[in-house]
Amino acid sequence: MAESEQESVPLRVASFMAFATLGVLSTTQELAGTVLGSVDGADPELIAEETLCLVATATARAAEVGLRETPAVAAAVVPALAALPFIYRDYLVGGALMATQEQALLDESEAIYLRLRRKLDFYTVHLPPGPFPGERALTDKMGLWMGRISPPRLPEMPTERLARLPLIPALLTHLRLVLAYGRRPSDVF
Repeated sequence: MAESEQESVPLRVASFMAFATLGVLSTTQELAGTVLGSVDGADPELIAEETLCLVATATARAAEVGLRETPAVAAAVVPALAALPFIYRDYLVGGALMATQEQALLDESEAIYLRLRRKLDFYTVHLPPGPFPGERALTDKMGLWMGRISPPRLPEMPTERLARLPLIPALLTHLRLVLAYGRRPSDVF
């Protein structure tokens, strides 16, 4: 790698992480908000955690594909994107600690981290490294996600709910943006 390319790696990593993180958080909010507004009895915390884990994992996969030509950038970005649910939780807990000074929040965090790890492991198995998660993969995997976030005994199947709501296009648009941002020329920031 040329010296100028090495110097640009930190800037490219920072730029990519800022772009992708904004996308992960806004897409997570969009998907979770849509589900909460259309599924009676839905658990907001469950939906938020599952959705963030799904979107972070899918985004890491899109980043892998988009950054194939810049492996040094991918090596920094992909693990950080996969860890976003933990980083976001740390941010929330830190803010709560500053506001309340309650150390019990730290004790609760360990159980939450274990719960997030199980969720991330689930999505990592279903969205493995390598391929870009396109529409067909998202249709299959988001059906599982919808089943995990849906309260029991709803009148329609999770796949019917998924087909009715504009969730797959929203996530696919985000993933295509991340892919394109990764493929852009390295001299463009």
